[in-house]
Amino acid sequence: MLVPKRQPSISIEQGLDKRLKAMQARFTGGLSPIALASAYSDWALHLTASPGKQLELLEKAVKKTMRFANYASGCARDAKSGATCITPLPQDNRFQGEHWQNWPFNVMSQAFLLNQQWWHNATTDVEGVTRQHEDVVTFTARQILDVFSPSNFPLTNPEVLAKTMAQGGMNLMRGWQNFIEDTTRANAGQKPVGAEAFAVGRNLATTPGKVVFRNRLIELIQYAPTTETVRPEPILIVPAWIMKYYILDLSQQNSLVRYLTAQGFTVFMISWKNPDAEDRDLGMDDYLSYGIRDAVSVIDTITKGQKIHAMGYCLGGTLLSIAAATMARDGDARLKTLTLLAAQVDFTEAGELTLFINDSQLAYLEDMMWDKGYLDSTQMAGAFQLLRSNDLIWSRVIHDYLMGERSEMTDLMAWNTDATRMPYRMHSEYLRSLFLKNDLAEGRYLVGDRPVAISDIRVPVFMVGTERDHVAPWHSVYKFNLLSDTDVTFVLTSGGHNAGIVSEPDHPHRHFRLHSKSKDAPYKDPDSWLAETAPIDGSWWPALAAWLEKISGKPVKPPQMGATGHAPLCDAPGTYVMQQ
Repeated sequence: MLVPKRQPSISIEQGLDKRLKAMQARFTGGLSPIALASAYSDWALHLTASPGKQLELLEKAVKKTMRFANYASGCARDAKSGATCITPLPQDNRFQGEHWQNWPFNVMSQAFLLNQQWWHNATTDVEGVTRQHEDVVTFTARQILDVFSPSNFPLTNPEVLAKTMAQGGMNLMRGWQNFIEDTTRANAGQKPVGAEAFAVGRNLATTPGKVVFRNRLIELIQYAPTTETVRPEPILIVPAWIMKYYILDLSQQNSLVRYLTAQGFTVFMISWKNPDAEDRDLGMDDYLSYGIRDAVSVIDTITKGQKIHAMGYCLGGTLLSIAAATMARDGDARLKTLTLLAAQVDFTEAGELTLFINDSQLAYLEDMMWDKGYLDSTQMAGAFQLLRSNDLIWSRVIHDYLMGERSEMTDLMAWNTDATRMPYRMHSEYLRSLFLKNDLAEGRYLVGDRPVAISDIRVPVFMVGTERDHVAPWHSVYKFNLLSDTDVTFVLTSGGHNAGIVSEPDHPHRHFRLHSKSKDAPYKDPDSWLAETAPIDGSWWPALAAWLEKISGKPVKPPQMGATGHAPLCDAPGTYVMQQ
């Protein structure tokens, strides 16, 4: 039976501090005002003490003003005369439309981009500012400036104006109705418009299978075979616990589980419980022991001792890496291979998520979680949206509220609305030990009072990074090559953290790069690897299946569903995935 460790009791005075910060967090979106003030003070004080940097910024301001004045005067004579002052960044698509090339909107967009560039110059390369404080100030400045982008207002967005003229303002009327509907649903805790067209067990997570094991933390699903024979080694998939597992079993056409069973593999899936206040004391050790260890033991019984192809996605991949290193340390040889999908083991370059990771911010976040016993799903969703505010916030404001349109809901979008909570203890341990201290990469992470090391893993590894990943940047994922002492096949696929993984063979406009490195080969830095590895059109899924088949044994009869002591409890997708 799972008996989580209890957190030590706190004094009345400590409780007062925690409750006060928890109340503040409701108004700050979980961001620590002290952490933000520290970053701003560090930047402002060092900038004040840097007259050379101030002169440089003044010089840049004068040059930009003159360049803009020349451009604006040219546009006054001819709306489309001359080259633009500044080109948007490749990922900035706000001003690409034809209407933005006409006066006065071309002048507005160029003024905004020049101002944005100047502020980037002002918040970077100030001598003496810590790297994280610089990143925080730069990020915050960008978020504030994006609010005032001319694309966000109907009178300064030519595309919105054109539509308003053509439709007599009905687009704004529809947009207002969309806004009211979205606000009402959000306040009522309901899912976004269109999500009701997708339901788990009806058109999501429909691959046939049985729940063959359940404890307080997981349900283990065994999927039914679809081929007469299967490879003897089963696959265990460990998904992230921050979202529901069925991103890897979406619709029939883009289910990785269904694809792998069709290739002749027996597939097992962990489905994590959606924790509540009663689970506040569940920690990383509990997720390791009652998640992966129990699942491995059950699969070992069902398949009669066959070695396992272990596969982990995102946070599940990080946890699986810890489990694999622990098993290697302890002489447990039940793993055949390790597959890590957009998963990190070194967090020194973990992208813009590290903006929210420092002692001040974590203390604030811990107090907020302490009050409830868990981190609410909306808090984490808000943080991820901020990382891609142009794509996830402002583009939606323009499309849904100014244009008055609705994007068609997809299975991936519906899954993205089905977030889960995270227990107070586990999330605190995860952020402090891995993100803040980087204990796993530096050999300080303890399992059973003894450290584990990634270099102890000896089984072959298949790793996947995605080109546009804001959660686990591929350069960070690639660092596994520095820490490991085994054969590694690294794949870099097109797409982002989710869409790059859900990359079925018939998906259009997909490509990937693949290269295998033996454990004795010299290290190659990620940029050199990228330059020397040619892209391959199509999905990376067949490459994974071929890699697994090459390492697997000859096909055998499929194992029975469940086993003695692990009789099927219910049909897939089970009960935990239904928890809200």
